[in-house]
Amino acid sequence: MADPQLSVRDLTVRFPTTRGTVQAVNGVSFELEQGQMLGIVGESGSGKSVTAKTLMNLLPRTAEIEGSVMFDGQDVRQAAADGRDHFWGVEMTMVFQDPMTSLNPVKKCGEQIAETIRYHLGQSKSEALAMAEDLLGQVGIPEPGKRVSQYPHELSGGLRQRVVIAMALACQPKLLIADEPTTAVDVTVQRHILNLLDSLREERGMSMILITHDLGVARGRCDDVAVMYAGRIVERSATETLFGDSRHPYTDALLRSIPRIDQPSHTRLDPIPGRPPELINPPVQCAYAPRCRYAQPDCLKSIPEAQGVEGMHEFACHHPANTDQGREALAANVAAGRNASGMPVAGYAGTGGF
Repeated sequence: MADPQLSVRDLTVRFPTTRGTVQAVNGVSFELEQGQMLGIVGESGSGKSVTAKTLMNLLPRTAEIEGSVMFDGQDVRQAAADGRDHFWGVEMTMVFQDPMTSLNPVKKCGEQIAETIRYHLGQSKSEALAMAEDLLGQVGIPEPGKRVSQYPHELSGGLRQRVVIAMALACQPKLLIADEPTTAVDVTVQRHILNLLDSLREERGMSMILITHDLGVARGRCDDVAVMYAGRIVERSATETLFGDSRHPYTDALLRSIPRIDQPSHTRLDPIPGRPPELINPPVQCAYAPRCRYAQPDCLKSIPEAQGVEGMHEFACHHPANTDQGREALAANVAAGRNASGMPVAGYAGTGGF
């Protein structure tokens, strides 16, 4: 088989602080084939955006980075060390979650897109503005000739996000990273933005990483999904496998916390108890154990290694959900009324799934 377009191996990112070292990303590994869409999901603070910003060389100089990132046979970290500015924005690019912080409020939208084109492609000002107008039309903005002369505050949230997408696509990138691209827009506009990204990806043959906290979006759009928790990928598989046969208790809990249309009205939701762990000098144990219904004493003694089942389905858990071993652990905790860390455990009211 040909090498994957993007290969991330044992990526670790730490931030020194006055309180200690924050282990924001801890041993993340994944691959992305050309034209594929990978979804990365998880709670806020799980390391999704830090992973993306590491790929884009957008972390502060104080960040301590280890691991390997290869893109089309190129060492991305070496490109950063060599100061190759034309790698980002041309080979890979990123769409951020809030268009108002991504756009300069005192520059016209067309000028901001044209600036990218002039810097990376060496076009003249007039040629760059003409290309900017064409790009605005490609991303579905009405009257693009008018919009190039408008400022960001004159556009709606959905139109501003399309301007950001146009800017990201200006140099025909091979990989687009979309970090919560629909956070600042309503549900109707959200669908239009996601449809636009999907169609542009197929037309241009781009690969894409979609970072989201919305499991419904991930299921409907992505080929593969990686679930992150406390700086680690705890489960990764093809989308339908993950949603139909999840193995990590955190993934299982995320799926159970989602409202279902077949539930009676006013059914109480099943939230995940507790809160994400402190990432400054964390203990050597499964990070999810204090919140996990399946947790046993061995979960408090070591960090589980990634293991796999048929195909590309990897998970890191001592007592996987939806297995005999996991069911035995859960039954024991329900009978005891608590897990190994002392968290109260009761039986589920309903069935899992999505």
